[in-house]
Amino acid sequence: MALIRWLGEDDLISRMNRMQREMEDRFRNLWRYPSSATNVYPPMNVYDDGESFIVRAELPGVDPASLDISVAGDTLTVKGKRELESGDDKSSYHRRERSRGEFRRAFTMPDHVDNANVVASAKHGVLEIRLPRAEQAKQRKIEVKS
Repeated sequence: MALIRWLGEDDLISRMNRMQREMEDRFRNLWRYPSSATNVYPPMNVYDDGESFIVRAELPGVDPASLDISVAGDTLTVKGKRELESGDDKSSYHRRERSRGEFRRAFTMPDHVDNANVVASAKHGVLEIRLPRAEQAKQRKIEVKS
């Protein structure tokens, strides 16, 4: 004869609540990843090397000359448009993951920027923008006089 463990009402309710939370988490993750990956274009990294803020953006297939990069105060804005090649009239897509269209990304730097010396370059589909810190924002050593 097999023994079957009896679950009390509290035990059963807590297991059902846990199962419900797990299912909600799984559905939330299912919908979150595809949408977040397609809504943020281009992907960008912003970091600080002590002297400048450096922004790197992945822009494959975008002509660097067509980008509109501007700095107003401490806010950097990058605008552009990505066109994709289209197949001929006889072809159809089986899978389409690369997006096309206009984009605009804006970041406020955490410190003052020397707007006159901002430089941008592009190589192998990666845009790099260097935003030097303003002189008043640079860290300096202060001597203590005795």
